[in-house]
Parts: sequence; structure tokens; C-alpha cells
Amino acid sequence: MESLYYVATFLCHRTCHHCYEDRFRPYYGAERDRVVGESVANHSRIIENFPDRMTYLDLNDCDPQTGRPREKIGRVILAGGEILLEPVRERVLYSALDLLHQKYGDEVKLIVQTTGDLVTERIVEELLAHHVWQISVSGIDHHHDGLETKDAQEKLVAKLTRIFESRGMEFKPLVAESAGQADAGGRYFSFFGATEEAWIGPLWPRGRAQQNEISKATLRDNFCNRWSGALNFLQYRYQGSEVSIEPNGAVFPCCIKTKAPIGNLLEEKLESILERYVGDPVYEALSMGHPERMGITHGWTVEKFIKASTVKLPSGKLYQNLCVGCDKFHEEVLIPKSKGK
Repeated sequence: MESLYYVATFLCHRTCHHCYEDRFRPYYGAERDRVVGESVANHSRIIENFPDRMTYLDLNDCDPQTGRPREKIGRVILAGGEILLEPVRERVLYSALDLLHQKYGDEVKLIVQTTGDLVTERIVEELLAHHVWQISVSGIDHHHDGLETKDAQEKLVAKLTRIFESRGMEFKPLVAESAGQADAGGRYFSFFGATEEAWIGPLWPRGRAQQNEISKATLRDNFCNRWSGALNFLQYRYQGSEVSIEPNGAVFPCCIKTKAPIGNLLEEKLESILERYVGDPVYEALSMGHPERMGITHGWTVEKFIKASTVKLPSGKLYQNLCVGCDKFHEEVLIPKSKGK
């Protein structure tokens, strides 16, 4: 598989107003113990049920002699919340990195995604010692406290760049399309954020972004039909396939997350979960990036799906996005069906 996005903890040190996941926030006392304990207890079993190999066939790069797609090394992205927070950094992140290295050796690219403000020289050295291939700083935007201005963002980028480069790391804008071309033996860093020019710029209509009515996405913003969406998730042997995994083992076809998971890695292998949906019209539509067609075999015409893609926000304002239609289809058809109703 090309990519696994493993949200290893819900623990975060922020409650950002634009976040797509309500569970990414600070926790305290017994609640923090529960959240941390879930990540600690589950990560080994989750990784055990990852694919036996983290490689994929690149249909855009075929051997001219045989015509066969070249096999390339895939990647596992470990994120939160904030995965560098002290309660989970060693017990979850470093442990998971070691388990992944034991499982795949050099045939995986290990990526750690962090907001960036907790990065120190010592932590960078520790991450590299635990086989990290790339550190991806995701919080470079005005939505994060302390980074509201361009000047503040540039200062953090400059500070982190000095740290990374002093450890022999190289900057690369490693978006999905270029990650397969980067040297597997190199060590890289990158920066991104929810900026206007980024794929996440309009903000996913989820969590606090929707509650606070700051998502600018419209019906034209088909998040399903782009990276981090469900596009190609069933094509797990080939390039472009990615799924998202939660700390409890739940698997989703997109990072935005459907209303219900498609399986759980505490119970079965990832390949078994994906194979179960191959040929299913609902999930094939998602995998092709056309959520508006996911309900056709259940009597949901495209027209009905578009109509269902409307929700009334807390202010009374109407909001439209295809993710809303996907949610309603799950609520009205898929979830009741799974419960035998």
C-alpha cells in the first residue's frame, strides 16, 4: 500500500477553532489516562495487522522492457492530535516507530506529522534514531495560536529549518505526487498548513471547522476526489491508495472520516477489510472519487444525494458539501443496515 495515515493519539495541546476532529484537544486527570492508555494498549496490535509489506506498484512508472509497473516503497504517517506530547512520545510514537522498523526494515518510509511548536533539537535527534524518514510540520497557518501573522510563521519555519538542516535533513515539499520520487535513504522535512493554496485550505466540513462555521468549502470542493480523500483507497496494491486509522483501530477510507468505519485493525488484517468492499458499489464510488454516486443501488439518485448534501449550521445558515451527503447516506442507509434495521 502506498500510504497509511495512523492517528496514534487524540491527545493534543491545542483546541484549534478550525480542527476537523473534536477529539483532538487537551485531556486531564483520569480522562487523559484513558486517552493515553488506549493508544499505548492498542498500537502494537494495530501495527501487527498492517499489510505484510508496505510497497505498491506505480502505474505511472512501468519498466519499458517488461511493461510491468515498478514496485516502490510506501509510507506510514504517524500523527495526532500532537504525537510529540510527553505522555505519548516515547510510549506510543517511539514504540510504534521501532515496531514498524522491525516489521518492514528499510522497506517503509516513516513520517511523523507535528504542529511544530514542540520540536526541539533533542527530539529531532531521537526521531532520526528511531528511523524517521521525514518530519512534516503541519501547523504553519494563521489558525494556530501564536502563528496568526506571516512574520510569526516565517520565524518558526526559519527556526525549525536550522534545526533540521543541522541534522543533515533536506527540505522537500513532499506532497503525495512527489513522495515516491524521493530517495528512500534520505532524511527530509517539510512544512504545510491550512492555507488558501493548500488542498485543505477551504477546511473540511467536520468538527470545530463546521461548528464555528469557518469552512469555505462548497459543492465544488470534492474532498473525496483528492489526496486524503477516499480516492483510490480500494486500489491498495497500487499508487494513490491511503486509509486513515484511529487509536482504537478503526479504519476509514479517508482522513476526513466517514460516519462509520469500514473495519477495525484490532480484529483483522487491513487487506481483509479492504477486500470485503472490493466490488461494492457504495465503496467503489468513494474509491473513484464520486461520493454523489455512492447510493445509486440503494435508491439514492445523484439528485437526491446533492439535495442531502445540505445542512443547517448553528446560525441558521445553509451549508453545502458532498461530505454532508456522505454523512446523511451513512446515517439513513449504511448504519441502520449494519445494525440489521
